[in-house]
Amino acid sequence: MAAHIHVSRWSLSAQGAVPWVTTIARLLLGGVLIAAGWLKIGTPALSVQAVKAYELLPGGAATAVGYGLPILEIVFGALLVLGLLTRFSAVVAGLLMLAFVAGIASAWARGLRIDCGCFGGDGTLAAGQEPAYLTELLRDAGLVLCAAWVAWFPPGRLALDSLLGLSARPDDEEHDLDEENDS
Repeated sequence: MAAHIHVSRWSLSAQGAVPWVTTIARLLLGGVLIAAGWLKIGTPALSVQAVKAYELLPGGAATAVGYGLPILEIVFGALLVLGLLTRFSAVVAGLLMLAFVAGIASAWARGLRIDCGCFGGDGTLAAGQEPAYLTELLRDAGLVLCAAWVAWFPPGRLALDSLLGLSARPDDEEHDLDEENDS
C-alpha cells in the first residue's frame, strides 16, 4: 500500500514568513534605488562627474552612464516597489549593486579619495571628509543580498505580479512524494 507524503519546501512557519521577507527586501531595495535616482536626475552633470571620478570608463561611456543611471535606478526601483516584473527587476537591481560594489572596491584599492556619488553629488569629498568605502560596500552588499532574495522568492506580498498572475509564489512550489508503506 502506498502512502502519500506531502513535502513542502519550507516549514509552515517559514512559508508564511518568506513572502513578507521578500516584500520587505523588495520595498527596501526599490526605495533605495528610487531615492538614489531621484537625487541625481535633476543634476545630470554632477552624476556624470561622479561616474568619471571612478576613473573606470572612457569619457563617452562615463557620460552615458552618468545620464542613464538615474533613469535606470528610478525605473527599476519603481518596478520593485510595485512588484511588477519582480524577478527581472531584482536581477537587474542586483547587477547594478554588484557594479557599484566593484566600482567602490576598485576606487578604494587604487587609493582614490572620492565620494561614491550614490545619492547625488559629483564624487568629490568635502574638505576634511574621509571616504566611507567600507560603509558603502557593506550597504551595497546588503542590497545585493536583498536583490538575490527577491529574485529567488518573487514577488512577495502587495505585488502587481500576483494581482496580474505574472508570477507564482515560492510557497506554492510544493512537492509530492509517494512512499511505500510497509504496514
